[in-house]
Amino acid sequence: MVDITTTPDAVEPYEAAPDEEYMNDRQADHFRAILRGWKRQLMEEVDRTLNHMQVEQGNFPDPNDRASLESEFTLELRTRDRERKLIRKIDESLRAIDAGDYGFCETCGVEIGIRRLEARPTATLCYDCKVTAEIREKQYG
Repeated sequence: MVDITTTPDAVEPYEAAPDEEYMNDRQADHFRAILRGWKRQLMEEVDRTLNHMQVEQGNFPDPNDRASLESEFTLELRTRDRERKLIRKIDESLRAIDAGDYGFCETCGVEIGIRRLEARPTATLCYDCKVTAEIREKQYG
């Protein structure tokens, strides 16, 4: 299973120059590489799952064996569904980079920050807005 909390190892952390403009072309290219690498990893997992499910589709006479296999498939499909949603977020982030909107909070418009984006490249909220949203979610369910 792909660890969706990390970015691909091939991309080094971005070191911004002291006077560098936020989300310039170099930074946009950096995050584009992270997002594309992450998407590629997820798509490889989808292919592996598909192959695994086709190979393991055997006919088991023992109901317990069959139930175990179906339970395994269900868990795997649930994981792939979460990853499918993540791929959609990655595609949205790539479109935001192309549009010049990437890296800015959807709520207040401030910079999300390089380190936060490296930790979660699909982030759309700055730290403060994310904390506020989580508090509201806890209060209102």
